[in-house]
Amino acid sequence: MQVNVIGLAATLQPFVAPMRERGSGTLVGIASVAGFRGLAGAGAYSASKSAAITWLESLRLELHASGVGVVTICPGFVATPLTAVNRNPMPFLLQAPEAARRIARAIAAKKRLAIIPWQMALVFFFLRRMPNSLYDRLFARAPRKPRAPGA
Repeated sequence: MQVNVIGLAATLQPFVAPMRERGSGTLVGIASVAGFRGLAGAGAYSASKSAAITWLESLRLELHASGVGVVTICPGFVATPLTAVNRNPMPFLLQAPEAARRIARAIAAKKRLAIIPWQMALVFFFLRRMPNSLYDRLFARAPRKPRAPGA
């Protein structure tokens, strides 16, 4: 929560008033597809990314008609040293340079919400609409990262 929500807000907030005064600009926040459903073994991460998505949505509404845009980027899996240690499946894994290109295009297009890659948007479209009882049965035993000691 400290990094993914409070850090995001602390980073963007100083730019809000000057951009609103100027009447232009784009604020961009990075969330994750993990923010759309709770994932086994990733409760804190999923919750923090969900909070980031909601905070960015609220900021976008606050800035509506001010000339300042807010773009929320929700990437799926990106090949980095952090994901290299994952033992769980990582569907639609993007190499970092390709993910960066897609993110830059979404920002340039001033998309309100960009789920990258688009295949993850399709997956999470269905997962968000899945009844909780079915979601629980299907994903309660999904592969997960081991919890850190004391977590």
